Amino acid sequence: FRESGNSDSAFFYFNKGKDIFTAQNNSLGIGKCLLNMAIISTNRGDYFGGQELSLSAEPYFDIANKGQKVFIGSNFNNLAIATFRLQNYIGAIRFYDDAIAFSNDSLSTRLYLNNKANVYQTLGNYNSALVIYQKLLRSTYKNKNEYARVLSSIAKVKWLKDSNYNAKPEFLRALYIRNKNEDLWGLNASYAHLADFYFSKQPDSALAYALKMYSVAKRINSADDQLEALSKLVRLSQPIAAKNFFNRYQSLNDSLQNAHNSAKNQFALIRYETEKSKAQNLQLQQENNKKKFQIIKGKLLFYGVLFILFFVVIFAILWYKKRKERLSLETANAIRESQLKTSKKVHDVVANGLYRLMAEMESCNATDLESMIDRIEDLYERSRDISYEYSNLSSAHFHVKIATLIRSFATETCKVVIAGNTEELWQNVNSEAKFELEHVLLELMVNMKKHSSAKNVVIRFEQTKSEMLINYIDDGVGIKKLTPFNNGLTNTGNRIKAVKGIFTFDDSFEGGLKIQISLPID
Repeated sequence: FRESGNSDSAFFYFNKGKDIFTAQNNSLGIGKCLLNMAIISTNRGDYFGGQELSLSAEPYFDIANKGQKVFIGSNFNNLAIATFRLQNYIGAIRFYDDAIAFSNDSLSTRLYLNNKANVYQTLGNYNSALVIYQKLLRSTYKNKNEYARVLSSIAKVKWLKDSNYNAKPEFLRALYIRNKNEDLWGLNASYAHLADFYFSKQPDSALAYALKMYSVAKRINSADDQLEALSKLVRLSQPIAAKNFFNRYQSLNDSLQNAHNSAKNQFALIRYETEKSKAQNLQLQQENNKKKFQIIKGKLLFYGVLFILFFVVIFAILWYKKRKERLSLETANAIRESQLKTSKKVHDVVANGLYRLMAEMESCNATDLESMIDRIEDLYERSRDISYEYSNLSSAHFHVKIATLIRSFATETCKVVIAGNTEELWQNVNSEAKFELEHVLLELMVNMKKHSSAKNVVIRFEQTKSEMLINYIDDGVGIKKLTPFNNGLTNTGNRIKAVKGIFTFDDSFEGGLKIQISLPID
């Protein structure tokens, strides 16, 4: 089934075979079945599953048995491939070294060395890659397809190492050999290398080779290579054609992801059903043992009582120790929480308060001086009592307080618009939520003032039957460029979460920053 491409059936029967060999206590048979299941999983895109199965197979092979080296080497090679696909490149190199150490034929050794060199190439360690490729070149002159593969790889690494290096003759030589021998997989790689080589120098030539790569990738039915070719075509083609290639890329990528997910689920289901069958058999055995136990239960009753008493004593001792540890941990957590709470209030009361005063001072005049002095005195009093907690906030005039807070950040260069902030809106919002929302809105306005360079800010308040919505939009630089969004907005998220609300960034909004806060109401 595996050779015919029916990997699902192959996986199923290898799993069945593993159970048969387990019953026979045949370690080699178990290891070979697990190895084949691992290779199938990796080939179908289930890299974690492939790793798990290869690691499960390893103990069943005898490293002292020369006849089993081929399986051990193949198992390490599969581990290396799966690990590489999961982008753990250093781990992949270690597994390739193990595969090479257990290889007992020159063809496999060259394959593992070539794969190892590819990892070095991916890491940008071109010197190490070249050492391996040049060693392979000297040993592959009799095999034209292998020779072309290594020659093309050497040219690519030299070009990647030095962009001025003329890799064209070597690329074309490898292409000629592969064309002559009708090596479709090799042609696919050559076209990819040439498309990359001409990408900046001669885009028209790069486009031609990318089209050839796409054609060959379809012939060999390689979805990953089709995606690579389409990616090149999107970047090299004119807008209309590029859009068409992009649509193909998206469609194929979605199909490939679905296929990978389907494979993972299918293989997991096969293993689950097998384990379930084992569990049912085990349950039958347990029921039989239970009947036997009932026969001798009378004889064991006395010893059972002694065991229970012993267990109770041990449990009581362990419970007491555990309880003591838990109380100690709770005390430590309470102290730490108090420290964090105090730190957060320093940020909210002092830092944001000062910044709000600075923002107001930018647009104040002499007549506002007395008001500013009052505000500074209020901030001083609040900073003296840093453990200040929220009190019952009346709904009356709270909307005015919020409006004043937000409008204090309006300047000649930044227009602030508020919508929906009515007295009725706040009637069903409890004091704790009001307290937190006031600080959240202050944090948003401070971050806008400090970081976003916005010229227009709109804050809209809405209320449904079950929740209150606050929508914040500005036309600043946007979330992706706001590198200082650290402690402040982390605290805002924690505040909203503390009152069972949701704090959401709209990552797709490209015109600035868009945030929605939803809060359940009484």
